[in-house]
Amino acid sequence: MFNSLSDRLTATFKNLRGKGRLSEADVDATVREIRRALLDADVAVPVVRAFTAQVKERALGLEVSQALNPGQQIVKIVNEELVGILGGETRRLRLAKNPPTVIMLAGLQGAGKTTLAGKLAKWLKGQGHSPLLVACDLQRPNAVKQLQVNGQRAGVPVFAPHPGVSSEFEASTGNPVDVARQGVAEARTKLHDIVIVDTAGRLGIDAELMQQASDIRDAVNPDEVLFVIDAMIGQDAVNTAQAFNEGVNFTGVVLTKLDGDARGGAALSVASVTGKPVMFASTGEALTDFEVFHPDRMASRILDMGDILTLIEQAEKAWDKDEAARMAKKFADQEDFTLDDFLAQMQQIRNMGSMKKMLMMMPGAANMREQLENFDEREIDRVEAIVRSMTPHERVAPKIINGSRRARIARGSGVHVSEVNGLLERFGQAQKMMRKMAAGGGIPGMPGMPGPGGFNGGARKGKANAKGKKKPRSGNPAKAAQEAAAAEARRNGQRTSVPTGAAFGQQENFDPSSLNLPKGFEKFLGK
Repeated sequence: MFNSLSDRLTATFKNLRGKGRLSEADVDATVREIRRALLDADVAVPVVRAFTAQVKERALGLEVSQALNPGQQIVKIVNEELVGILGGETRRLRLAKNPPTVIMLAGLQGAGKTTLAGKLAKWLKGQGHSPLLVACDLQRPNAVKQLQVNGQRAGVPVFAPHPGVSSEFEASTGNPVDVARQGVAEARTKLHDIVIVDTAGRLGIDAELMQQASDIRDAVNPDEVLFVIDAMIGQDAVNTAQAFNEGVNFTGVVLTKLDGDARGGAALSVASVTGKPVMFASTGEALTDFEVFHPDRMASRILDMGDILTLIEQAEKAWDKDEAARMAKKFADQEDFTLDDFLAQMQQIRNMGSMKKMLMMMPGAANMREQLENFDEREIDRVEAIVRSMTPHERVAPKIINGSRRARIARGSGVHVSEVNGLLERFGQAQKMMRKMAAGGGIPGMPGMPGPGGFNGGARKGKANAKGKKKPRSGNPAKAAQEAAAAEARRNGQRTSVPTGAAFGQQENFDPSSLNLPKGFEKFLGK
């Protein structure tokens, strides 16, 4: 949604890098570019004027002139001002002291209220509540049926005593005010703690429908009135929001269609103009594409600084704790990482949602936006098909997968052999990393982790060990163990004899456990 605005602001801030001092001309040029970027994003003109005036005033003050890095200080100021016009702080739902809490939805036709009602109900159910949906949109054809379908998908009951109309030529006969009143009574009877009232879409200038919304509000006395607005509406968002604020006096705003490619100025205008906070954001078509609106996190996304907190929250909700515990135990026992484990990890990532959306939350994601746009979300499905086309033994011991086996796996999964080769190569790299982590060596080059390149003294320890003890030269684990034992015996003054064996190093008293193979492999080493 904010790609264009983000690119413009990021390019503007690049011109400030490396400057030890900012002149008034530099500040004026930066503010001018910020003003153009906001106007191009369809932000309301009064909001742009107030925003740029505040940024310029602070940029010419002492906090920038005395800063060690003025360029970064300007970015900090813009970030703080963006948070301010987006609402300042996260606003949560106000729950009634005596249930049920009544939430009324209002907005323009086509803004996505009915879909949002299902998303909000599913989200509240996940929070431990027992919501009830009430179908008061009796004007739009099949609106009641749509709400019933959304309620079924969300696992939430729907109160719909009137079927509504089935075509645009059919006159509405039901009374939405009575339906709303009966819905609240039904919630009290069935012990639902939250009621979500879905009202008919209307135009801001439609006096009759606006009066109907006002009557519903007076009838049910809602605790929250949420104004649902399409984030792609542009400059008209301000006029629409003001009309609904006068008509129903809403308490919060919900932005829909934030996954679109429009400029997104509505999100930066509504909260500032109406003084009502943005509470939720709808980011896709699925019922799970719904999140609490955090002004500070949205400002970070716009400035391409990422949104790590939201990413962590999504991971915590989707991650299977039992699977994580199983993998932790496997690491503790130093068992080998298999393709079954690899597949389980891929499925965990898929449960978190769209890969594109997750990667776009990383800092600096704008630099790889083109690659992310070309990313195929079905790649995980292909990986699953390839792994499931293998035998159980092949998943545990991928080294036995030769050319004929690769061809069979490719045919079974419907991919080319090159894709099978690529997966096995990536898995081999992941397996090496997992082995090193299980052995306590850490990831090479990872700061703060033990091992080569880390900051915990891995390189210094390696040099110290090299001086005090010779590293075995053999790559064969069994032979390396023998050489280490021989060296220890020589230090103790014992005579050692060279063991005899086959040309490939097989000995009579060979111990398979010295190879550090996965559990169960001893049966393949029998004589």
